[in-house]
Amino acid sequence: MSAHIEPLKNKLIQQLSTIYENIILKQSTDEIAETLIDIMRLTDDITPPQPFTNHWSETDIVLITYGDSIIKAGQKPLQTLKGFLDNHLKDTINSVHILPFFPYSSDDGFSVIDYSSVNESLGSWQDITEISQHYQLMSDLVINHCSSRSAWFDNFIKGEGPGHDFFFTAQLDDDLSTVVRPRTSPLLKAVATGKGQKFVWCTFSHDQVDFDFRNPAVLIAFASIIRQYLDSGVKIFRFDAIAFLWKIVGRDCINLPQTHEVVRLLRTLIESADPKAIIITETNVPNTQNLTYFGNANEAHGIYNFSLPPLLINTLLTGNCTHLKRWLMSMPPSQDGTMYFNFIASHDGIGLRPAEGLLSHTELDSLVQTIESFGGKISWRTTDNGEQKAYEMNIALYDALQGTVAGKDQWNFERFICAHAIMFALEGVPGVYIHSMLGTQNDYNKLANTHNNRAINRHRWDEDELETALADSSLHHEKVLTTLKSLLNTRIKQRAFHPNATQFTLHLGLQLFGFWRQSQNRKQSIFCVSNISDKPVALPLSELNLIVTQAWVELISGDQIYGLTQEIMLSPYQTVWISNV
Repeated sequence: MSAHIEPLKNKLIQQLSTIYENIILKQSTDEIAETLIDIMRLTDDITPPQPFTNHWSETDIVLITYGDSIIKAGQKPLQTLKGFLDNHLKDTINSVHILPFFPYSSDDGFSVIDYSSVNESLGSWQDITEISQHYQLMSDLVINHCSSRSAWFDNFIKGEGPGHDFFFTAQLDDDLSTVVRPRTSPLLKAVATGKGQKFVWCTFSHDQVDFDFRNPAVLIAFASIIRQYLDSGVKIFRFDAIAFLWKIVGRDCINLPQTHEVVRLLRTLIESADPKAIIITETNVPNTQNLTYFGNANEAHGIYNFSLPPLLINTLLTGNCTHLKRWLMSMPPSQDGTMYFNFIASHDGIGLRPAEGLLSHTELDSLVQTIESFGGKISWRTTDNGEQKAYEMNIALYDALQGTVAGKDQWNFERFICAHAIMFALEGVPGVYIHSMLGTQNDYNKLANTHNNRAINRHRWDEDELETALADSSLHHEKVLTTLKSLLNTRIKQRAFHPNATQFTLHLGLQLFGFWRQSQNRKQSIFCVSNISDKPVALPLSELNLIVTQAWVELISGDQIYGLTQEIMLSPYQTVWISNV
């Protein structure tokens, strides 16, 4: 065995021993490790990954989209998406997260029927590979559950064949009172099988049946899936709903130690197969729990910055940056080899759990009521004591920012751009939802047709209608796309906006939210300041302590900064990026 494979195998054995401690296995951990190495095709010439290495830079921008967010008659949606990227974003966006593009039965792709196929209505693996050859491809690994219509679950019902022992079951009299989950539906689903009635575990819905990772065959199956995705050009793996992976009856079944060890093991496999491939964990949980998925720079390379959306939206709706500033000050810098994945809108709603402990109950209630007044919907979860609690707000971001807690106003566009200008400048890699890029508004028809609150922010554009909207200067869509592209094209040229560049929070009062970024070579400084209120606010340059011997420029407007003791009057929701040159 080579000098590289032997230590890899030993590491896998150690990780497997930790995961399956106190579980009687049919195979030894040695045999399982060898199987994983074979499936991942890890040979003697593998290059060991270098720890604490950043595989990202200020040039990395991720577009988040469904494969069919844009459709064109007579063309597969993945081909239409590639055309849109090439025509509108190729000089701005270098990465694309295509949400689940597999055959599915519900939840807009997150109830996967077959992990090895591309949904024929979207296109083919050739279309996926074509996109991956021009853009860094991010794909979901829907690892907690699959569709109840999958072949695996069919075999579970029959009691034989691949998948017959892949699913977690419990008993009705088990103590499940402390299980944490984001849904109000019953946790267990009764299923008639060839071996009698079973009660399968369903964290999210009864069409989404949870895997039982106590069976190493499930882990091996997902190693095979990962290998196929790597072969098809996937560079970034989004571990969907990973926090719920491991279950123990009588426990809360979220963020368990075995879950963290599975993440570490999968990172070992993925990095060994492709040292530049990365993992981003999707853990919509309170902030302190979310941070644990960095591990010691040996778990996720990136974590979704879930607290940012509700805090930033709350800031812009209240005109007070206290909570956003306090949170930013509390966030540890991401060490080399890790990064934050920043976003303020996605295919899901705006999660409220990550704001728990950061916003008071009264403030959360006010936020929910304001979003409802702007046409949004609220999704609920059941707490341990049976209470119904707001889980997420479902609304298109453009509509979420059409006013303040006082009501709608004329600053919708400016407030929307301000939110993105803040997010683009923060430490981390920005992810931009396609409907934010296009200024898409609430889709009430899709909401009515699906009865799914999340559908309100999952509009499907007809390409001709979209191009007409983008060509009409009287509509906000063109203005949104042009302005966001301009901000991003400025961002990707600044070394101080590297995802791991230094960041310090500025103290400029309640209406000015600001932070300072410095490049890793310490040559560039950028002061990022936003007026988060609906009134003009003066920014005294003396508060920034700009070095008088250097020349300064405001990057967004391109204006030179003269007189470092003067004030700059910021219009409502205006952002400035003041940089030395």
